[in-house]
Amino acid sequence: MQQLSGVNDMVVRFANVNGTGSASANNLFAKSIVRMGIPVSPKNIFPSNIQGLPTWYEVRVSEKDYLGRRDGVDIMVCVNPQSMMKDVQSVRPGGYFIYDNTKRLHEEFIRDDIHYIGIPMMELSMKNYRDPRQRQLFKNIIYVGALSLLLDIEFNVLEDMIKDQFKKKEKLIPPNIQALELGRTYVRENYEFPLQLRLERRDLVGDRIVIDGNTACGLGAIYGGATVVAWYPITPSTSVAQAFERYANRLRIDPETGQKKFAVIQAEDELAAMGMVIGATWNGSRAFTATSGPGVSLMNEFIGLAYFAEIPVVLINVQRGGPSTGMPTRTQQSDLVSTAYASHGDTKHVLLLPANPKECFEMTAQAFDLADRLQTPIMLMTDLDLGMNDHLSPPLKWDDERKYDRGKVLNAEDLERVKEFGRYLDVDGDGIPYRTLPGTHPSKGAFFTRGTSRDEYARYTEDGAAYVRNVDRLVKKWNTAKTYVPAAELYQDGKESDTGMIFFGTTTYAALEAMDILEADGLVIDSMRLKAFPFGAEVEQFVEEHDQIFIIEQNRDAQMRTLLINELDVNPGKLISVLNYDGMPITADNIKGQIINELMPATVNHK
Repeated sequence: MQQLSGVNDMVVRFANVNGTGSASANNLFAKSIVRMGIPVSPKNIFPSNIQGLPTWYEVRVSEKDYLGRRDGVDIMVCVNPQSMMKDVQSVRPGGYFIYDNTKRLHEEFIRDDIHYIGIPMMELSMKNYRDPRQRQLFKNIIYVGALSLLLDIEFNVLEDMIKDQFKKKEKLIPPNIQALELGRTYVRENYEFPLQLRLERRDLVGDRIVIDGNTACGLGAIYGGATVVAWYPITPSTSVAQAFERYANRLRIDPETGQKKFAVIQAEDELAAMGMVIGATWNGSRAFTATSGPGVSLMNEFIGLAYFAEIPVVLINVQRGGPSTGMPTRTQQSDLVSTAYASHGDTKHVLLLPANPKECFEMTAQAFDLADRLQTPIMLMTDLDLGMNDHLSPPLKWDDERKYDRGKVLNAEDLERVKEFGRYLDVDGDGIPYRTLPGTHPSKGAFFTRGTSRDEYARYTEDGAAYVRNVDRLVKKWNTAKTYVPAAELYQDGKESDTGMIFFGTTTYAALEAMDILEADGLVIDSMRLKAFPFGAEVEQFVEEHDQIFIIEQNRDAQMRTLLINELDVNPGKLISVLNYDGMPITADNIKGQIINELMPATVNHK
């Protein structure tokens, strides 16, 4: 029978039961490969309950540094009888199915084109551990030990990681190492090893780190100057606020008094959370909230207030499958339109589109500068895949000389110099007015903040001409925003093809891999990664220069394509959608297949 073979190129999937402590064992496996200098991309596929339902952890190993999800499973480690039929069927021909053979494997799970490796995980655990909870936890470590011999993972790497993990609970180190040895010993005595599909040490990781996007966002908020977060728990954004609080307890404490110099408020609902953020930023703090699509829907009324009253706020939207409750633990990019034009009436909001944890960190910090500079809501658009999964990311760096951009804020001396202060006067012609903070001056600079129509001096009015001047100024400010947001990134030196590809966020890794696959087949496609909305001039130029452009996105309704059509003077027929919305991260093969199917009748440029 054929056996899959190769070095440092595989997908390993673990099938577990939610709530059984498998996450730490699976993380140990993935991070041990990183420590061997080999790039990996792990994905946690989990249900929306706390315990009992199937969960999967998928690790892509790629010496070529392809970090997007890949179709097909090469090695399946199945310790969940509930999902076994699905798990057996997912293995590629010639692949390996590793299972707990404490009980006999039923004939219905037998295929004649894959290899079976039975490890008596539960039996070994029962014989060597007495505590029921320990038996379950160490059963997971046993299969990591077995894999370490089958795939040739360096044992000292695993030992060092366990010692690091339990350095504050040293009594747990010996039983964990024992569990690794149990798995290794069983493989050594019963199977040939390593498999033809195996690992070899490399030096391909460099200074990159393993971190999830939500943690990076929380740390970015700290470095961006935030002192207030108001939030309501919702999957998959909860850990953003938790990360902020964790880091604030280290970095926002007065060293002399021990007093906390930050506020973390779990509000009664999402609308209240946004109201608290608006109040804090109106008073001069840097504040933010983190939520997902359902929370954004509830926040719409206050988002409109912040836009119209021109109050800086930052919202981190970790997108999930919608609409309604949708798929809380699956990923999508399906909130683009609802956030870009959030609230009733004519609104437009700045969106930032990070692709990795480093950009989550940097763009979160940048969001506070943009919010202050533009006096408007700034939305950071991540998703469950980026937010909750670990990623191999460039290191997070910060320039200690960097100064915060508070925008057009007048102090007492400024107010003494100006002849007149009008909160909504367009003094500089860029659509951005000057503002003051409460208590700046005893007699100057005060104004009434309202969500109703007003004139340039913040006085209530129903005069149509004054209203038009105000909303037209907001359009001017929108155009000014194009000069402040991150520019799109081109992935070639010059125009090489009449066909283009546009992608953003977590479609990036799969799109770049698809480009390589297509180029190897002789098809060159120019590509651009969007980093923000509104779109800069470079995006319009890219669209103008190409006859057809594929828009890669993870939603049903081609929402990024909709934004491009709405905001640019473009022929809609040029923009061709490549969509994925099943809740799983898009793959390069998916992108390639949709593009080839579209181009087959057409004449394409080849090298």
